Amino acid sequence: MATQKAYEKLSDLENLRKQWRKLSGLHTREEWSAAIVRAATAAEIAANYAIRQELISKRNLESEFVDNLLRWANGLSGKLERLLIPLTTKETDKAEKMKELRKLANDINQQRNSIVHQGEFCNEEEAKIAIGKAQEFIVGLIRLYEPSFDIKAR
Repeated sequence: MATQKAYEKLSDLENLRKQWRKLSGLHTREEWSAAIVRAATAAEIAANYAIRQELISKRNLESEFVDNLLRWANGLSGKLERLLIPLTTKETDKAEKMKELRKLANDINQQRNSIVHQGEFCNEEEAKIAIGKAQEFIVGLIRLYEPSFDIKAR
């Protein structure tokens, strides 16, 4: 019997894939709003991954310090606006991609917040659109660091 890694031991990409599998199950069970929240969570994990690549891998900062920055940035939009966009301003291609991803991040965040903070329920079409935006955001962002990365919507 294979043992699963503890959640806190998963890498960001493992965690992201786990979230994506969970959202697929929710979608299959027609739990549209919950699937959207999982998609938004996966998008935020993708942002965490990118930030760690920028700050730990490229700049050799301590992971504990980076974890504090991730909490401070608070949410997908905060992580993009407060960390990723400023971190990539001198890399033209990345900076342009971050600006493109900003609109998707705002849309994802707005939909998530409507569900979580206002109790909105979504239908299948809304879920399909939201999950598609999350997938586009995640793949677009992660491929800046892992060019062959992909996830499939189910």
